[in-house]
Amino acid sequence: MMIHRRTALLGLAASWTLGRSSLAVAGSSGGPDDPRLVVIILRGALDGLSAVTPYGDADLKTHRRALVLPDPGQEGGLLDLGGFYGLHPALQTLHSLYREGQMLPVHAVAGHYRSRSHFEAQDYLESGADNRLSSGWLNRAVASLQGKTNRPDGYGLAMGLTIPLLLRGTARVGSYAPAGSQHPSEDLYHQISALNASDPVTGPAFKNALRARGFSDAAMTGMPTSSSLDKLHKPDAFTQLSTAAGQMLSTLHGPRIAALEIGGWDTHAAQLGRLGSPLAQLDRGINALHQSLGENWKRTVVLAMTEFGRTVRMNGTGGTDHGTGTVTFLAGGAVAGGKVGGTWPGLRPSQLFENRDLAPTTDLRAVAAGVLCNHLHLSPQAIATVFPGPRTEPMKGLIASA
Repeated sequence: MMIHRRTALLGLAASWTLGRSSLAVAGSSGGPDDPRLVVIILRGALDGLSAVTPYGDADLKTHRRALVLPDPGQEGGLLDLGGFYGLHPALQTLHSLYREGQMLPVHAVAGHYRSRSHFEAQDYLESGADNRLSSGWLNRAVASLQGKTNRPDGYGLAMGLTIPLLLRGTARVGSYAPAGSQHPSEDLYHQISALNASDPVTGPAFKNALRARGFSDAAMTGMPTSSSLDKLHKPDAFTQLSTAAGQMLSTLHGPRIAALEIGGWDTHAAQLGRLGSPLAQLDRGINALHQSLGENWKRTVVLAMTEFGRTVRMNGTGGTDHGTGTVTFLAGGAVAGGKVGGTWPGLRPSQLFENRDLAPTTDLRAVAAGVLCNHLHLSPQAIATVFPGPRTEPMKGLIASA
């Protein structure tokens, strides 16, 4: 029997894209009161319905009963966000920030494109344009800030290995990744095992190989083990990057803008047992930013975004497939939080996008433009340069002082 080429490529792609966290920084050598912005790319397509669950929608359980966690107040239940939405219990830090008025989820968000290809959608997400560009919208925002302050080109701080498209462009920036962040994570092994579980050749081969490396059967199915729980007390690569970002953004003459990325969101199988791990990593990373920024947290906005959402209905392997509408998170001392933003479209079959996805009601560019306009104080002319094409109207009510 032959190993199919697609099966092999799935494993290789996972090891390249999902086991990596990286950090890119840019910004001025400005004053201590400058606003800070951190953008986090959630690569792989976050299921917004599981991260911020509309448990008050009566149609939710008709589509995905096996994926819905208990209501708030029950054991292992959601964290309440005001009576209709509930936050995944892995997001304890974000829930605390929400209660303090410093976290704002915006639901039913999608990019301006309609693609279910990770690679194409991520390009559009990062370029911010109606066509694929070689520069990113955050780099164009940095370039606009340079022109606004009449500072010379090249005031970014270069710190490492790779720069995402989001921060590529005329403004010089760099990237930083700590030693060891390129090594595969335990969650990656779970995903490769799940992808190949039904293959009569690679499925048993992966299981035998993982057993030889000391993985238990429970670990291979994504269930928490004593060793994986022990790792929760050790800083993972994303937490290390978040700590470094907060420290650099707090430096008197350091950068003011940072971009991070974290993978692990492509939950085609066994989503209920697997999604908690990347959500917990995200939560720990935002907590690390909060702690390392210190007093500068009050001047900070963190924007976490993903390329698209996932299907409303669960598939046959206990997962969800590529969809459209999802959720984006805003956190920080400068955020007007304590509520859920966006317009809820409903989950009746007639309300779904193409009879399968959460219908988008908010353009992700409007969220980003609202942050750039009201937090970094970019002009409407600059916003038109950052997001070329049809006019992007900045979303209001995102920033506490705006």
